[in-house]
Amino acid sequence: MPALDQLRESVRTLTPGYFALVMASGIVSIGLEQRGLTVLSRLLFGVAVVSYVVLVLLNAWRFVSFRADIVGDFRAPRRAFGFFTFVAGTNVLGTRAAGEGWYAATAVLLAVAATVWLVLGYVIPWSAVLSASERPVVALANGTWFIWVVASQSVAVAATTLENEFVGARQELAILAVLSWSVGVFLYAASAIIVSLRIMLYPLAPEELDPPYWVSMGAVAITVVAGAQIAGMESAPMVDATRALIAGLSVVFWAFATWLIPVLVAAGVWRHHVRRVPLRYVATLWSIVFPLGMYSVAGMYLGRVDDLPIVEAIGSAWLWVAVAAWVVVGISMLRHVMLGLVGRLDQ
Repeated sequence: MPALDQLRESVRTLTPGYFALVMASGIVSIGLEQRGLTVLSRLLFGVAVVSYVVLVLLNAWRFVSFRADIVGDFRAPRRAFGFFTFVAGTNVLGTRAAGEGWYAATAVLLAVAATVWLVLGYVIPWSAVLSASERPVVALANGTWFIWVVASQSVAVAATTLENEFVGARQELAILAVLSWSVGVFLYAASAIIVSLRIMLYPLAPEELDPPYWVSMGAVAITVVAGAQIAGMESAPMVDATRALIAGLSVVFWAFATWLIPVLVAAGVWRHHVRRVPLRYVATLWSIVFPLGMYSVAGMYLGRVDDLPIVEAIGSAWLWVAVAAWVVVGISMLRHVMLGLVGRLDQ
């Protein structure tokens, strides 16, 4: 059956980074919740939940039937870091679940995500970077490498979300939050250096300047959110020792994220308008929506915690940019899926 064969091929070639759909839907839902738009927020939360379940099932199918392709992805520096979208998507979903009072679900999702983050944090650098046969590996670096940072900071965000509900585990949650936040900061510095070297030392075709480069901004934005939430935690030895440092750096990171936006917009104009790369739906477009939503949430969190009204106002206004981007990419995805189904029925 041609239709079944095409479906199997779609599963075989499924990108490891498709959980960016969950990340994008979840963070925009959190932003809408922060603005008090409950109905829209719950609608996107539902989309995130359904997307998460479907993607878990598809990846399970891929693992059972196409294990060699998954192994190949783990060994590919341009694709391997996309597996970290599972960690980030799981934690974004858990954080939004806490907004509904489902703290037990948040705790379970955090446990799963933190375990996978720890394992992948050692496996992927080894399989995709240190064991790569092609040298120099820096020539293969791209924007997906920043997803490792996002995954690390998502662990911190989920941990801080639980502190008031699991008071007995406050110190452990504080340690996890500060540890993963700190790891994320150093990973950002390393990723930024490696990706910058790749751009400066090797030719960059316009096709290669793809949507995941926006994660460079999203990674800074989630660092701001995690930092602001750590700064707002109740007293614990790990938090008390780092509160002032993290709070100050969060403001600095927000400023840097703001500076990055025009750079990334200009890169998109160069890619699509100047170099005429067609703008069509690809799964990685969700890697643009997530940073836009995260920047909005970062502004709102930071503005409230550090009493910075202008930062909060910018975050609140930017939310509608993220919503518009989600709608455009969502419609494009549906159109892409429907055209694929029509094409299969015609065969």
